[in-house]
Amino acid sequence: MSEAIANFPNIPDAWEIPLEKINVLDPVLFENDAHWDFFERLRKEDPVHLNQDDEFGRYWSVTKFNDIMTVDTNHDIYSSDGGITIGPPASQVATGQTMQTPMFIAMDPPKHDVQRATVSPVVQPSNLAKLEDTIRTRAAGILDSLPRGETFDWVDTVSIELTTQMLATLFDFPFEDRRKLTRWSDVATAAPGQGIVDSLEQRKEELFECLEYFTRLWNERVNAGPGSDLISMLAHGESTKNMQPLEFLGNLILLIVGGNDTTRNSISGGVLALNENPDQYEKLRNDLSLIPSMVPEIIRWQTPLAYMRRTALKDTVLNGKQIKEGDKLLMWYVSGNRDDEVIDNPNAFIIDRAKARHHVSFGFGIHRCMGNRMAEMQLRIVWEEIMKRFRKVEIVGDIKRTHSSFVKGYTHMPVRVYEW
Repeated sequence: MSEAIANFPNIPDAWEIPLEKINVLDPVLFENDAHWDFFERLRKEDPVHLNQDDEFGRYWSVTKFNDIMTVDTNHDIYSSDGGITIGPPASQVATGQTMQTPMFIAMDPPKHDVQRATVSPVVQPSNLAKLEDTIRTRAAGILDSLPRGETFDWVDTVSIELTTQMLATLFDFPFEDRRKLTRWSDVATAAPGQGIVDSLEQRKEELFECLEYFTRLWNERVNAGPGSDLISMLAHGESTKNMQPLEFLGNLILLIVGGNDTTRNSISGGVLALNENPDQYEKLRNDLSLIPSMVPEIIRWQTPLAYMRRTALKDTVLNGKQIKEGDKLLMWYVSGNRDDEVIDNPNAFIIDRAKARHHVSFGFGIHRCMGNRMAEMQLRIVWEEIMKRFRKVEIVGDIKRTHSSFVKGYTHMPVRVYEW
């Protein structure tokens, strides 16, 4: 029995419960870091695993690297249309509490392709090169201001602050209001009653505040010349300038969550990985040239988004299982990144791992993460600046993980920093 499960007796032992009762969608498993054994068992015994859930209906958990690749790269069979998460439970649908917010990640070609192409220039190499100095200056400012000799929360002070500053830059969002972006990202992904929002109605109200705020920015930008920020790109793009309000909101949520949650949780995840693997921390201190290879290893090891959903467009077969038209499939990136048939010694954190970028955290195919190079650049710069200043960022208390089976992250990480 794993230590995590021993500490939480209400969580069953993954190796003892009947296979058909395993449901890795339970956010409690992720909040308590108790999901690993369940995924290991599924990869060994039932890599395409069917759940018939009272709330979410029929869905498959796809847990092996190569099966995930098959689903992710065959959009003509496995559609993104209709949503990239499991979707609202049946109780919300029945009471009319759902709010449909289309976004291009949850679309199929051709609409997906033209909307994605509208905003992709913001992460082209030429624009990333322009942003590098800005990211470095802001990272340096945040790290220089950290308290020495006392405990502080790394998640809020560093991870959230840095990624929120960068997101404000990409949107050309009023800098003094940048923490609104953090709040909207949390609201968009949180389950009601878990400390972020109390109800679905509150979530809807806050997301409409987001839409109202960005609509004002849109109206300013559409009446000005085309700019290089994301709102200007959407306002002047041929395929996006006539979006309906909820579609605008959906794409905003996609860009906010994609630019915020994933990077911030990888920044925190890197600190945890090095604390749990002191030999790798020492290896890093002795050779800072390893930072570029450590970055994709952090992203693999953390896997900041645990899964993505697809929907079968027709009857098909996946790894011997009969998939029916309309079935939902969850590609568990967090499991694929620990598949020992594809990744050597996958549970180990190895900062000089060969083929470190061979992971599924960014997805594959037409929906591969648009901002993957920006995320890697941010992490590289952050760790270059951290290592200039500190020989160690030490975790000195209990960390708190996100209550979610979708966003795999952290809400609190008490640390102290020690200079060279």
